[in-house]
Amino acid sequence: MLLLWSIAKVEEGEPTRVNVIVGLGNPGPRYQHTRHNIGFDMIDVLARHHGIPIQQRASQALYGQGQIGRCAVLLVKPQTYMNASGQAVASLVHRYVQAEEQLVVIHDDIDLPLGRLKIKRQGGDAGHLGVRSIIAYLGHGAFVRLRMGIGRPSCKADIVDYVLSPFTAAEAESRSAMIAQAAACVAALLEPAEHS
Repeated sequence: MLLLWSIAKVEEGEPTRVNVIVGLGNPGPRYQHTRHNIGFDMIDVLARHHGIPIQQRASQALYGQGQIGRCAVLLVKPQTYMNASGQAVASLVHRYVQAEEQLVVIHDDIDLPLGRLKIKRQGGDAGHLGVRSIIAYLGHGAFVRLRMGIGRPSCKADIVDYVLSPFTAAEAESRSAMIAQAAACVAALLEPAEHS
């Protein structure tokens, strides 16, 4: 079940609040399209779908500013590497976010089967070092997470290699379906503001 909340819409003559949507990942070609970078892939999909170029750079992040529906958004890809994501996110949050629900963090989750999504309103890091860094820099965990299931490897010792490896050909269909569903989830999370 999706968690829905009131997010500021873009209205003529009204002040605009920006909803910051962060996809977690590692910069550089070595990590492109790996399981751990599914957050980056999601930001790219949202950017293409909604015509928001990710070409600006500030606060140790690449980002683009635009609208999803009538909601102002900032699509963000931190460039600090995963374990230091909080440095980039905290700087942008302090600049743009007025309420915790305006921050949505999209990240991989090895505790969810491949293709499964989960939306969580607040809480701890559940062992995800990127989320842990964001909580540490913000001083709280009161933000929305869109967790994207990548499954676990058969051997615990292989976890690091597993998350830093690309999806296999056999997983491609599940990955694509999950990304499409996650993009719809983001739009649905923003949609209530259009009718309030």
